Amino acid sequence: MGAQKSIHAGNAKVEFNVDFTHKLCAALMLPSLRNAGGWSPLSLVIGSLCIKHPNLFGKSEKLDVLWDKGLCDSNVLVTYRKPRPEWLSQHAFIIQHSISPEIGIHGIPVDNLSRSASGGVNLSRLSAGVDLSEPASSNWSSKTSIKFEHVRPVNDDGRSISRDLHGFPVTCSGDYHDSMVVLKQESRFAKATDHSFTRFSVQIEQGIPILSKWLIFNRFKFAASRGIRLGPAFFLTSLTGGSIVGDIAPYQAFSIGGQGSVRGYGDGAVGSGRSCLVANSELTLPLTSLLEGAVFLDCGSDLGSGRHVPGNPSLRHGKPGSGAGLGYGLRLKSHLGHLQVDLAMNSFKQKTVYFGFSNVS
Repeated sequence: MGAQKSIHAGNAKVEFNVDFTHKLCAALMLPSLRNAGGWSPLSLVIGSLCIKHPNLFGKSEKLDVLWDKGLCDSNVLVTYRKPRPEWLSQHAFIIQHSISPEIGIHGIPVDNLSRSASGGVNLSRLSAGVDLSEPASSNWSSKTSIKFEHVRPVNDDGRSISRDLHGFPVTCSGDYHDSMVVLKQESRFAKATDHSFTRFSVQIEQGIPILSKWLIFNRFKFAASRGIRLGPAFFLTSLTGGSIVGDIAPYQAFSIGGQGSVRGYGDGAVGSGRSCLVANSELTLPLTSLLEGAVFLDCGSDLGSGRHVPGNPSLRHGKPGSGAGLGYGLRLKSHLGHLQVDLAMNSFKQKTVYFGFSNVS
């Protein structure tokens, strides 16, 4: 439910999209939004604006400007690409600024961990750097990037903070901001047939201490998934995990729980730690030509690493550190888009309904 429009201005192309559906569903699940003094229907609107120029300086240089606006977050991304032969790595210069609530780490679980309320911590991130994408070979692809990142925690009023509501630091430096230079290497593998697919990705980040106060750390993350067709049914399983060593701010911890993690729990309501492991399994069965039914099981754990996060936000907010969720749902596919509805129950027998809608491009 929304509106899309594309217009051309000279060589540039402007695309904008306004979508009411996802945030409307979220508001129906969060009564506090409806009762807020400044609430209005316009606050439920999310949208995006994209400006693309295919030939900025007359030599096929590409400039993309993307702005996304959410209910409580926003993101601006500027990308500039210079043309290079296909057999060479492709360069992209990127500047990005985002602001979003830090619910996964500092959120406060409520309703038997089925929701996470705001903990009064938001992150304003400014980054600039270069992406180098290597030419794909067979089923593998890789990308290397180096960027400078400036992270500034703010409260719900937009003021800079160095401590959370309980007086614990929210940055690694103890000041109002953290700065770092991050070198990241990412490799992906993908293979698909008519009856199955396999995907695997590994990501390594290294903080480079150019200045003494800048963060130095090593962060490792992986994701593996496998899908197999079993007659009319399709079985999907995935495993994700990671670990981080060195300097760490609370916002760098791995959060567990939520729609993209362990369903039945609020964002980060299972736990947050220096390490994590999350497993998901889902079986879908066709009910009609457009409708599918699904059953799923999710589980995740911080592997006992929650106490090693500065300030131990997981323990202070009563997160268990591990949990499982199971449930069922419906998948509706049409020419208008894909609608997904899931009902999940967590270990405390608290039920949560999730809605998802994606447009078909």
